[in-house]
Formats: sequence, structure tokens, C-alpha cells
Amino acid sequence: MTASRAALFYAAGLCLLYGLVPTLTFPGPPLDVVEGFAWGRELQLGYTKHPPMQAWLLELSHRLTGGYYVGGYWLSALSAAFGYLFVWKIARRLALSKWQAFWSIVLTSVTFYFTLPMPEFNPNTLQIPVWSGMILLFLKIQQKPTLLDWVLLGALTAFGLYTKYFVFLLVGTIGLYTLVFADSRRLILSPGPWLCTLVCAALLVPHILWLLETDFLTLQYAASRSKPAVSFFDHLFNPLNFFFAQVGNHAGLFLIVLAGLGWSGLKRYSAERQQSQTRLAAPGDRFLLWFAFVPLAVIVLASAITGNEFEHMWGTPMFVLSGIVAVRFFALPGLWPFPRRAIVGAIAIQAIFLVVIFGQAVLEPFWKEKQTRIHYPAKDVAIELADIWKSQTGTDLAYVAGDMWSAANVTLHAPGRPSMFYLHSQTLSPWIDLEDVQQKGVMIVWRGDRDIPLNELLVFYPDAVRDGSKSFRYRSSADIPEVVVNWLIIPPGEVAEVPAN
Repeated sequence: MTASRAALFYAAGLCLLYGLVPTLTFPGPPLDVVEGFAWGRELQLGYTKHPPMQAWLLELSHRLTGGYYVGGYWLSALSAAFGYLFVWKIARRLALSKWQAFWSIVLTSVTFYFTLPMPEFNPNTLQIPVWSGMILLFLKIQQKPTLLDWVLLGALTAFGLYTKYFVFLLVGTIGLYTLVFADSRRLILSPGPWLCTLVCAALLVPHILWLLETDFLTLQYAASRSKPAVSFFDHLFNPLNFFFAQVGNHAGLFLIVLAGLGWSGLKRYSAERQQSQTRLAAPGDRFLLWFAFVPLAVIVLASAITGNEFEHMWGTPMFVLSGIVAVRFFALPGLWPFPRRAIVGAIAIQAIFLVVIFGQAVLEPFWKEKQTRIHYPAKDVAIELADIWKSQTGTDLAYVAGDMWSAANVTLHAPGRPSMFYLHSQTLSPWIDLEDVQQKGVMIVWRGDRDIPLNELLVFYPDAVRDGSKSFRYRSSADIPEVVVNWLIIPPGEVAEVPAN
């Protein structure tokens, strides 16, 4: 079998399995997917937590599949597929052989971010093809610049910033590379970078205007997600914690490299490496090391200076080059005495993670006492609440307010897909027209045994008491405690008038 065909079969098989297993076994989607569907229903230029691209794509999948939520799993699989394609192309442009490009894909695929998190399609996952695609385009520009590649880089950068502002880290890495190295600085005098900037800026104008209108809502959320330092110790612990978490996420890669080398390979490695390795051109090494490690160094340094704790999952797109780095600087697969062990090990790791995903859906409820999100009886709850609303008001449910999980699931599954009035706050739900809510009313939903709504909702209705509650069985044959869902009907004309901040 040729390397190209082996890479195609391996990558396509993985993407198919990571889409198919949750599609067939998950009773319901994870939190980030439910959240994205609730936002996407509104088709806004931005949302409470993120720019809009993830939500737009989920809404597109919902419409293309006739109302099914499984599109989220396949969007994750598609993100990984484009990531693998771009890894292959980057490896080949760096003068690696086709078999080295194949192993680059294999080693990338066993890093944690390409395995267990795959079913939860979110902005982190969507950044995988964005980062790998931007690096590929910039590499092409370094080798042979064309105006088309500059335009594509500008467009993909805008797409990435519509996905998550974390892409600014890669934009800065590209900009710094251009400034630091003389052979790259020559590009600044060409029209390409300016055309790239113009394309990106033009595509971002609608979102920037939305940010101005909403007092930079998503930036406020992004700032809130990095926990500030509370002591000097945080300036040491938090950067090291982030760094070693990323090292741990490469455990699969390290295991496969060791499996291919074996003890005999490890003993011969130092002696044979210089003789067997075909050196790449220095600019190729420099480019690879720069984009593999500079983003990580920036995050670790920023954490050390500020003391902030950054989310580990933010590292998802940062390591799309890890497989290429391992192949290039460990002279693989040339120094592997046991390449079959390596591929068997990679397949075994993927099988383990796929079994874990299957186990989350089918087996986990039997040993966990805590209720699980993917087993939440979302459709049963949504249909019941919609029926209650219609029986008491004579109209279809148009708006539902509450915490994200309670309200978003109703939005996804109730007939007509009512709008989510997140925590009854127009600041957090800038798509809400209060006049329309006043005309149609709103149902407040929350979970648990308390007979009054959440504190965030009591601000608007201080004397509120639930109109009713019902227990729903989780979607599993296991003995999971039932969830209690409460509701409060605010009829037309009685909705609290609270303007946006």
C-alpha cells in the first residue's frame, strides 16, 4: 500500500468512527453542542461566550439534517479531517517523504485533543483546521508567495476570529516571524500582507460593529475565563500547570514513538541519528520549530507574568504540528526497528478512546451516581413544557428563560424551537426583543428541588414561586436519580421590563 493511500484510509477511518460512535450511542449532545444550537437558532453576529462561527455551523447542520442534533459530531470529525489533510500538506512542503507525512498524521492523531474530546464540537475543535490551514498558507507564502495565498490567508484568519479570538495568538506568531527573520521581512514591502489585512478586516467589520453594540460581550467572557492570580505562588504554579498539562496531552505520541523504537532502538538512537537523518533546509526547521513552540511559550510566559490560570483545553489547536516535529527530529520512521508495533499501538490507543466514548454513552450510568449531561431527558422535558405552556396560554411557546442547560435544551427540542432568554438578561441575550417577549410571554425553567427560581431570575421576579414541577427519568436503563424540572409561566403583559445594560 502506498503512503498516500495508507494516510487516506487511516485518517478517513478515524474521522468516520469518531463521528459514527457518538451518533449511534449518545442519547443526547454534550453541553457545548447544546449551547451552540441554542445560539445558532438566533443567527447573530456574536453570542455570550464566543464569536458566532461554531453556532452558525451547528445551525446549518440542524437545517440540513431536518432537525437532528447529530451534525455536531460530524462537524468535529470534519474539523479533524481537514486538520489531517493540512498536516499532510505541511509535512510534504517541509520536504518530508510521503511515509513521514503518514506518520506525522498518525502521531498527531494520538494526542489527546484528537481523541476523547472529539464528540463535543466547540470553538476549540473548530480551530484545528483553522490553525493548520493558516500555517500551511503562510508556509506556501514563505516558499513562493502569490496574491491568492495572501487573500486566502486573510479570509481564513477572519474565519478563525469568527470562531475564537484565541486565533490572535497565531496571528501574532505569524507577524513576529515576519519581523524577526530577514528573509521573511522582505514580504512586508510587497502588496500581499496589506491585501491579506484588508480582506481580513473587511470580513470582520460586521462582527466588530456587533461588539461595539454589545459592549464587547464576548471579550468580557474571554477575560472571565482566565482566573487571575491570588498569590505570588500562582505566577509559578499556573504556567507550570498549563505546560505539563500539554505535555500530558502528548502521552499517546510519546508511547507510540517508544513502541516503534523499542529498547534496542533507544540504545542505538543517539549513535545512528546523525548518520540516518536527512537534514531539512535550515529555514524548514526554523519554521517548524517556531510554529510548534512559540504559541506555547507565549501562553506560559503570559501566565507567569500575570499569574492567570488558562484553560487547558485552549491548547487544542496549538499542537497540530506535534506529529511533524516528532517525525522530523526523531528521524522517523527511519530509526524505528518496530514500525508495526507503532501502528498497532496507534490503532490500540484509538480503539481505547472509542471504547471510552462508547462507555460514556452506554456503561457510565451504571457506575456513576451523578447525573450525566448526555443522558439528560431533554426531548421529554421540552415537549412536556411546550404542551403545558400551550394548554395554559393557548399559544405556542416562543421564549424560555433560565440557566444555560435548562433553557438551551428546551430551545433545541421543543416544537417551533423557542428562543433562549438566557437568565432573563437582555445583556446576555442581545438578540431578544423585549416588546415581542411582552406580547408572547416567557416560561422560566430551572432544575432541582427548590420551589423558587434561581437567584439571577429572582432579581426580575422577587416574589416568584414555581407553577409546577415534574420528575423525568434519564435516558438510560441504569438507576440514575431522576431530574426535577420546575417551571413558571409569565403570561403576555407581565414580563419584567428590564432594559439591556
